[in-house]
Amino acid sequence: MQETDQFHPAPKTLALAMAAGFTTLFLVAVSDLLLFDAEPGINLFLATLVIAFAITAFAWRRGRIREGALGFVTAAVLALPLVELPSLLGLLLAGLGLGLSALIAIRLLPGRLEQMPQTVMRFLLPAPITLARDAVAIRITAQPQLWQKILLGLLAWIVPLGLGLVFVVLFAAANPLVEALLAGLRADRAFDLLNPIRVVFWLVMAAGIWALLRPRLLRRKKARLGTPLFAPRETTWLGHAAILRSLVIFNALFAVETVLDLAFLWGGMELPNGMSHAEYAHRGAYPLIVTALLAAAFVLVAMRRDGPGQRNALIRGLVYAFIGQNILLCLSAMLRLELYVEVYSLTGLRLAAGIWMGLVAVGLVLILLRIWWKRSNAWLVACNLVSLLVVLYGTALMDVSALITRFNVAHSLEVTGEGLALDLSYVSELGPSAIPALDTFISALKPNLPTWLAATHLRENLHYEFGFRRTDWRSWSWRQQRLADYLASRPVAYDPQTLQNNASGSR
Repeated sequence: MQETDQFHPAPKTLALAMAAGFTTLFLVAVSDLLLFDAEPGINLFLATLVIAFAITAFAWRRGRIREGALGFVTAAVLALPLVELPSLLGLLLAGLGLGLSALIAIRLLPGRLEQMPQTVMRFLLPAPITLARDAVAIRITAQPQLWQKILLGLLAWIVPLGLGLVFVVLFAAANPLVEALLAGLRADRAFDLLNPIRVVFWLVMAAGIWALLRPRLLRRKKARLGTPLFAPRETTWLGHAAILRSLVIFNALFAVETVLDLAFLWGGMELPNGMSHAEYAHRGAYPLIVTALLAAAFVLVAMRRDGPGQRNALIRGLVYAFIGQNILLCLSAMLRLELYVEVYSLTGLRLAAGIWMGLVAVGLVLILLRIWWKRSNAWLVACNLVSLLVVLYGTALMDVSALITRFNVAHSLEVTGEGLALDLSYVSELGPSAIPALDTFISALKPNLPTWLAATHLRENLHYEFGFRRTDWRSWSWRQQRLADYLASRPVAYDPQTLQNNASGSR
């Protein structure tokens, strides 16, 4: 694939390239100040805003005020999770926001939803080498006279700077104050700037910022005629008869599973001896999602463009029934997972599994809409990516550790009198965010219980761990600030004298 020049040509004048170059250097310097050798925090959000403002300024320079403002808002909204708490997911969302902002600013973002994923990929692929290619292009196309003027201008600085340095040395020898000032300028700080890791950081930031200021798209390959994703020609194993028979068999099999789930999970029918609802739920939660994914793939093949499913009303009706049963299957899998979690507590993997099940159910609904509205597979992919983006954005704003701890505390044996005891070792892995829910757990216990002692010591350790975080302004986040305010208002969740008496009594 080749880069396209018809949407955004290479810089035609040295002045335009220098404007982008100076802006890139400035943004690299700001990024170094905010990000290098600093813990992730509000600095990531601020760096995103500065870069987004530069993109907006370039759009305004081209007279595209509305596009520039829309791009800035897009980048700021997608970067908001970095204010809550910096994370890899939040960083990816912020990067996506900057990419969309750059495309909006120069009117490269398409108006149709199904074209957006392809456009974003065409922008991301050449981004790492855009700076190098533009640098070579500028050097080749620039007029030799301009380079001679730049060289003469640099030579004109040799005498002022050289003689000025001599004067500084003489003043230092004549004035103790100047000598002390120069002594305070540590030479090793200059060497720190040449740290190889720091130089690599500069290069990476420069390449990314330049690609955002001067975005390019890869040229589309011309599609060969007669070679669609799914060939419309009839085949024996995926022809009209095969698809019709498959749908009849699959609907019957899924109907049996649906009836069993309705009876045992939704209807509360008694299970066979030796099997609990939790075991029944656990054995079926994950295989049912794999089943739904395979069914979705079959539906896409059966309802391919100009295939037998598009032309036969009976097949379309069976497909609708099949998708409906798969949606019920996903809901059943989610109910299975909920029943299992209520008995065996919530973990990060089980929460992720529940979110994934919900996404699969949404995907099945979108497949149904795609068939009903006669949309393309590109539309289906774009809609699924939008739903995924919404879920990831909500997850980035969610305090997963606090959510898991609150759920497990509310359903623990110590609080409800049934179920499993709270797994304190797992709570310790969730980090300081678990402290508020842990305080609720401690307040529900009697001070003399061993579990109370273990929980209070765990609370101390988590508080101690939180106190060792970096307090530099660049590492600030809203979530940590809320927890810090909570701990300041409630530094301990127990009476220290009571803890000491119980500890001495246990000896």
